[in-house]
Amino acid sequence: MTIERLSETSCFGGRISFYRHASSSNHCDMQFSVFVPPQAADGKVPVLTFLSGLTCTEENFMVKSGAQRIAAELGLMLVSPDTSPRGGDVPDDPDKEYDFGLGAGFYLNATQEPWSRHYNMYDYVTQELQALIFENFPGDAARHGLTGHSMGGHGALTIGLRHPDMFKSLSAFAPICTTLHSPWGQKALGYYLGADTSAWKDYDACEVARRCANVKAYDSILVDQGADDPFLKEQLKPELLEAACKESGLPLDLRIHDGYDHGYYFISTFVEEHLRFHAERLGA
Repeated sequence: MTIERLSETSCFGGRISFYRHASSSNHCDMQFSVFVPPQAADGKVPVLTFLSGLTCTEENFMVKSGAQRIAAELGLMLVSPDTSPRGGDVPDDPDKEYDFGLGAGFYLNATQEPWSRHYNMYDYVTQELQALIFENFPGDAARHGLTGHSMGGHGALTIGLRHPDMFKSLSAFAPICTTLHSPWGQKALGYYLGADTSAWKDYDACEVARRCANVKAYDSILVDQGADDPFLKEQLKPELLEAACKESGLPLDLRIHDGYDHGYYFISTFVEEHLRFHAERLGA
């Protein structure tokens, strides 16, 4: 699989690079970023993939989180894909809003026209990106963790809980915990998947958690949430995820932090704890 390197620079003894490739899942060019730690010079290293939120690209986490210093210390490779397909022929929100279409792929496989050809971020993350990373970089596929923020937190939880064979550690920052009961989720899934809400359940973190068959796949699932997040009550609803995990027996560690909102100051404050959480479980 051919990838084009757009840029590369040194960072804390490792290398951070940005790439573009033709995507077979989304039928357009896609971009992603990778931080390779210095320990990769001696062999394969564990990998943590970060899924970003609404309006974000492959750049946000790498530029704003400050994660590379700790990742270099721990020997963790960091991967961050774009949040949606892009290009002139990729359909966008018909109302030109930020919460659907470009920058808002919701990490699902769309079934409705005109979205179904391009919006297949679930397959992209679970299949195509896997091949790209482990065929082209010194990452260890047996030691792969998943995390994300907001819409990407929704993606991390739904994908991670459905694929514990693929991901060995799981966390999220301020995730959309229920697309069924979030205006963001209702809008996006209504367009991408149609009016039948039974088809939405595979992409609702609470529903996936509630019916999780392998509750012992993860010894702990770490979720951090800011108490001053303006989206907390209407869009995110972590209390519903907490209830769903109690119902199924999933080991959720939900932490609410006074004074923190939804942005990258919040993420950068707690990213070290998440990196160490994953490194411990991935044997870094």
